[in-house]
Amino acid sequence: MESASTLYEKVGGEEAISKVVDYFYGLVLADDIVNHFFKNTDMEKQYKHQTKFISFALGGPNQYTGLSMAKAHTGMNLQEKHFNAIAKHLHDALAHFGVSESDIDQVLTHVSSLKDDILHK
Repeated sequence: MESASTLYEKVGGEEAISKVVDYFYGLVLADDIVNHFFKNTDMEKQYKHQTKFISFALGGPNQYTGLSMAKAHTGMNLQEKHFNAIAKHLHDALAHFGVSESDIDQVLTHVSSLKDDILHK
C-alpha cells in the first residue's frame, strides 16, 4: 500500500482541512482564554487564511498570502498560555477528524517552530 507523500494529502487535502478549521474555531471561540483576540476579526476571512496556512503547514501548496506570523500577531502580546490553548484546540480538532497522534505531533512541532514569531509581539 502506498503512503501519502504529505500530511496534507493524508488528511484529505484542503476540503478536509477546511472542516478541521471550522471545528477548531468553534473550540477557540468558546474558550475565554483566547476568544477575545477574535472579537473584532472578520472570521470568514480568518477561516480562509487559516485553512490556507494549515494546508501549507501540512505540506500542501503554499497559497497563504496573509501577513507574516510576526506581523499578524503584532500588538497582541500573546503569552505562552494563549499559544498553548490554541495548540490544544488544534490538536483536538485534528484528533476529532481522526488524524493520528503521531501526525498531530508533526503538525504541532511545525506550529511550535513559529512560536518566536507569535509570542510577546
